[in-house]
Amino acid sequence: MSKFNLSDTIAAISTGLGESGIGIVRLSGRDALKIADKVFKSKDGKAPSQFKTYTTHYGWIVDQRANIIDEVLLTVMRAPKSYTREDVVEVNCHGGMVAMRRVLDLVLENGARLAEPGEFTQRAFLKGRIDLVQAEAVLEIIRAKTDAALKISTAQLQGALSSQINNFRKALLEIVAILEANIDFPEEEIGTVNLKKISQKMRAVHKGLKNIIGGYRRGRILREGIQVVICGKPNVGKSSLLNALLKEERSIVTPVAGTTRDTIEEIIDIQGIPVRIVDTAGMIEPRDLLEKKAVTRSRQQVALADLVILLFDGSKKIDQDDQLLIRKLKHKPVIAVVNKIDLKEKIEREKLLANFGQVIGISAKKIKNISLLEDALAEAVFQGKVTPREAVLVSNLRHLHKLKEAQKLIEEALVSLDNKLSLEFMAQSLKDALGSLDDILGKRFSEDLLEKIFQEFCIGK
Repeated sequence: MSKFNLSDTIAAISTGLGESGIGIVRLSGRDALKIADKVFKSKDGKAPSQFKTYTTHYGWIVDQRANIIDEVLLTVMRAPKSYTREDVVEVNCHGGMVAMRRVLDLVLENGARLAEPGEFTQRAFLKGRIDLVQAEAVLEIIRAKTDAALKISTAQLQGALSSQINNFRKALLEIVAILEANIDFPEEEIGTVNLKKISQKMRAVHKGLKNIIGGYRRGRILREGIQVVICGKPNVGKSSLLNALLKEERSIVTPVAGTTRDTIEEIIDIQGIPVRIVDTAGMIEPRDLLEKKAVTRSRQQVALADLVILLFDGSKKIDQDDQLLIRKLKHKPVIAVVNKIDLKEKIEREKLLANFGQVIGISAKKIKNISLLEDALAEAVFQGKVTPREAVLVSNLRHLHKLKEAQKLIEEALVSLDNKLSLEFMAQSLKDALGSLDDILGKRFSEDLLEKIFQEFCIGK
């Protein structure tokens, strides 16, 4: 931990760059109030070091020559009841880049150091206000693309996953304590180890870990989303479907086949799933160089897709081009959709049902049955049911690896128990499992790990 300097005072702009109504410059550290005294002139003449905690004061930021830099509100949060458990000062200034930068430069000139990415949250972790799972949740909240992803991250920040892991730790610690007492003092009358009860406890922890690990895929999808490609022949209504899903006109729609000459991507929220939806050019044999490039790009997008919406024109019979697409996509997850059900239907649905099992009829132009398609998409992703309010969902790959480590080590302990091996083998496996859980919570960590985690944060958080 020698790499982490917690004795100095850090500062950074904590709001987004660019023009906005308000911009925040944040300071944290033992000299935060002292620096604020130098740069802030309150309307009532009091210095920030005299302010009570959790109070906000009106005044001006001034330089050494008493020139006013900006009219601001200054908030004081005293240690240890602050985000970092240090003295924290936040300057709410006007949101222009010049004003925010000038305020930041002024506090740096008066003794603060520019914060590293994520350093405020890193200090909150190092000073014990939050554990490492909660620290990582802060970044996930910032990156959340949907309400469902936000709920998962907020639950982790509030300690939902940490609480589960701590319960597992407590159970394993109790078992290890009993085993080591019998190992260290076999001659003492400690009592016979109840191996049946220990087995039950280990299996309960193993089951709990399995349940959390089982939710990883759902958590990952809600966090990162999936790529869905709309595929089909020219003029089947791909761009109209994209617009219907977006609920706005993003793609140009005309009756002329081949209007879309390039892929168009948008991110939308479908039942809590962040979906990167891609509208592709019609999959046909290209007639010129431009069409060749468009079709090549469409094929690349289809190859990368997690799910394909294969669109058919319901007002026409299935032709060779449709059949070719069906054959090419037979190894991809596909939702078959018949468009233009507002027109007289000529398509042979039984042929589609033979290949896909389910066919959804829609009218992208009339915005009909779009919700049925959204339901089918969510069902295809989650194989039926999902809700962000069910069990704790893990979405972080680091957590998954460590949970699997702990699960495997508990399995080793159970094998030792079943084979009636010495208690030392079982105790060691369980202590190693505890270590894996400690790694998740940050009870043990390396400098390299923290650097890797917090360098993904923005400066000022």
